[in-house]
Amino acid sequence: MQFAYTIIYVPDVAASLSFFEKAFGCRRRFLDDSGMYGELDTGATKLAFAVHEMGTFNYPGGHVEAHQSAQPLGFEVAFVTDDVAQAHAHALQSGARELSPPSQKPWGQTVSYLRCPDGIMVELCTPLPD
Repeated sequence: MQFAYTIIYVPDVAASLSFFEKAFGCRRRFLDDSGMYGELDTGATKLAFAVHEMGTFNYPGGHVEAHQSAQPLGFEVAFVTDDVAQAHAHALQSGARELSPPSQKPWGQTVSYLRCPDGIMVELCTPLPD
């Protein structure tokens, strides 16, 4: 088995794709004509977005909508960068909200946490040391 993609349910797929393009430099891979599903090209594993209604269609029990939750959900999307402080500042200028500023972790990484307009929590981090 191979991990292929993560799908995050959001209120507006096009807006989420645009935010991730602007804030994190991701490249849009696909947005279907209905606007209900889209993907970013993030390497071997795709990061995808679908509208909340798609989740309701797929599993009628419902789900927690990240943008309506007062606290971030218990998962994050992480991007590795050599300059966390610069990437963090750029994401804030692009509309993200700071959860935790860049800080040095005991294991050697610099890490920060942001919350996107659609409620997704994003970690920015330097590569793990060898």
